[in-house]
Amino acid sequence: MEPGYDLRMVRKVILLIALLVAGWLVVSEIRAGNSPLGQDGNRLTAIQREIELQRRRLSSSEVEERRDALTRLGNLHRPDASRAATAGLTDPIPIVRVAAAHAVLFLPPAEAVTLLIPLLQDKSEFVRREAAYALGETHNRAAVEPLANLLLVDKEAGVRGAAAVALGEIREESAVPALSQVFGPASIQKKKKSKGEENEFVLRAAARSLGQIRSRAAVDVLIGALQNTTYAGDVRREAAIALGLIGDSAAVPALRAAFSSEDPYLSEAARAALRRLRAPVN
Repeated sequence: MEPGYDLRMVRKVILLIALLVAGWLVVSEIRAGNSPLGQDGNRLTAIQREIELQRRRLSSSEVEERRDALTRLGNLHRPDASRAATAGLTDPIPIVRVAAAHAVLFLPPAEAVTLLIPLLQDKSEFVRREAAYALGETHNRAAVEPLANLLLVDKEAGVRGAAAVALGEIREESAVPALSQVFGPASIQKKKKSKGEENEFVLRAAARSLGQIRSRAAVDVLIGALQNTTYAGDVRREAAIALGLIGDSAAVPALRAAFSSEDPYLSEAARAALRRLRAPVN
């Protein structure tokens, strides 16, 4: 037998063994649930393999592993990764549901809003608060009504504050009535709080959001908040800033009065607002 013939036979045998091993590896991956092939029979990309890996981790009995899987899916910033993360929205553990709420944000906004709204009724304050923040990040007007309801009825100040912040992020004028209600009727703002128990964070967030929305419909409410000396300085300062952002000259007298405040931060906020309005201090 010629040496060249023997070499060709050896190569064929090696190739056959390699093919058999490769086939065995594919079968093993499929049996283990780790198939490198997608449903259409095409080989998965690295990103698709990562999504599939994290999707499987969502079935883990370990809370931290499920939470980490959702965080990794969110970090991919891809709709297909966010869609895989939706399974975590009904997890029995609050911290996992929260991780899922943030992970689904790379879906189309309307789809993300639909998935997140039910979490506003969650038993966990933590979940409701984070779901509100997540809805703000969608910037979708469909979230305004449920967030407005949350702002007005939730018992927890942290949740109401989150709803106020989220409404400012969405910047829809339809949120102005709910944000204004936080301060109570304009006719009594100068003398006392309409909600004596309202949390300072909620008031501050509502004032800031009204400024972000920049609707003239909020001017009277903000002037009342600015003039209400029972409010914390931070709340009155946010009201001054918001009035400057809205740019209505009706706020000039109240801003001039605030400029004379003994609170240097409030005075500076009023001065900056007057400058935006192109109004002299005196």
